Amino acid sequence: MPEPVPLILSAVLDAPVQRRLDALRRMHFPPDRNHLDAHVTLFHHLPGTEEDAVTEAVDEAVRGCPAPPVDLTRVRSLGRGVAVTLASPGLAAIRTGLAQRWGSWLTAQDCTKRDLHVTVQNKVTAQEARALLAELTGEFVAERTRAVALALWRYRGGPWEPVARFGFAGEERGLPDGSASRTPGSSSGTRGTDTGSRA
Repeated sequence: MPEPVPLILSAVLDAPVQRRLDALRRMHFPPDRNHLDAHVTLFHHLPGTEEDAVTEAVDEAVRGCPAPPVDLTRVRSLGRGVAVTLASPGLAAIRTGLAQRWGSWLTAQDCTKRDLHVTVQNKVTAQEARALLAELTGEFVAERTRAVALALWRYRGGPWEPVARFGFAGEERGLPDGSASRTPGSSSGTRGTDTGSRA
């Protein structure tokens, strides 16, 4: 019997900001590599064998918790891409608490992750990335939004398969809507339960 595929945990932003970030990603991410909407990855690789425990922990983390404010602060270079940097003490605290709970499960990438960001371009030349960074820096306006939910996904080598959506207080819960390949930022849905890249 094959081992369960890894799990990814992301944060879901408020719909208006999500739509703008989706549009940026569609415009600038190489189309043949772009299987996902814009997303805020909190954990890149959680063990699929521990899905029930992961689900229980995430549910506890958001239960009764108001939607954390999230500030879009600047754009920054990824070397061969560009990301929008986020600041959210509330979301960071939730991530830290989960990381402490899951310490023995975490990969090196998840152990050392400190920043929150949304990748709008990746897998391009350094020259293309510098050009976009200059363009977006010139027009960037800082703003505040909210993380309305956390979303759990199964990673299947490209598209993400939705598992559950955990809404903060007053927000919806359940499965993210839409196709598995385009919904990291979906807003909607009671829990019923990029090619080779998780960028």
